[in-house]
Amino acid sequence: MSAPSPPLRLVDLELDLDVFAGPFDLLLTLILREEIDLLEVDLADIVISYIDHLESRGELDLEAATEFLVLIASLLELKSRLMLPGEELEELELDPGEAAAELLERLLAAHRYREAAQHLRERLAEQAGYRFRSVPLPAFLRRAALPAARAVYAPERLAEALGELLTFPPAVDVGHIPVSKVTVAERLTHLRALLRRGAFSFDEAVARADRVTVAVTLFALLELYKQGELSWTQEEPFGHIQVHSPAAESRLERAG
Repeated sequence: MSAPSPPLRLVDLELDLDVFAGPFDLLLTLILREEIDLLEVDLADIVISYIDHLESRGELDLEAATEFLVLIASLLELKSRLMLPGEELEELELDPGEAAAELLERLLAAHRYREAAQHLRERLAEQAGYRFRSVPLPAFLRRAALPAARAVYAPERLAEALGELLTFPPAVDVGHIPVSKVTVAERLTHLRALLRRGAFSFDEAVARADRVTVAVTLFALLELYKQGELSWTQEEPFGHIQVHSPAAESRLERAG
């Protein structure tokens, strides 16, 4: 049985481009130092070289592939900023230099995440043979020998617990929820009757009414306003609301 191939590192990726030939990490360093113009680098050729390298190895390293995707995505973003016209470039949040610094910051962040993932992977491997209890052992079992150990719960307790799962919960009590005792049609009739007597205040329309009736009355008031049957005025915020017919409002405007 042949030994597994070592994990792929981006430093092992050799490139042969029109403007550069060598390892991928060296190309990235030269781009960040602005010694190679990113506009002259064909990123599609880099992706094709990476895919060819993967096919030659016959396997996919997820960590290396993730790092490569982060790098290519960042280079594409940086190159797209460089390709924009000068007028539009001034409106961008980052100039090419800041974009290069952001690229380096992303690389460092990706490296930190990989290190944290490796640490968690090692911790998980160390504890693979253990299963921890969610509660501590009973006091009488903490120093007892294995032959002296006995069950903490009787078997009947397990049956009772399963039976409790099959029991239907009590019905939800909805007695505290107020039930509307008045309809919108009734409130419409009430408001129209007040309107025939003349102008009235909203407080008069909802005198001695509960909160649900007040809400239904307000809805009916808006419905009559939409139909053009009434209007209202309010002299100040949170002041009294005076309800009147549109004809009365016209007379008030002419008088004013």
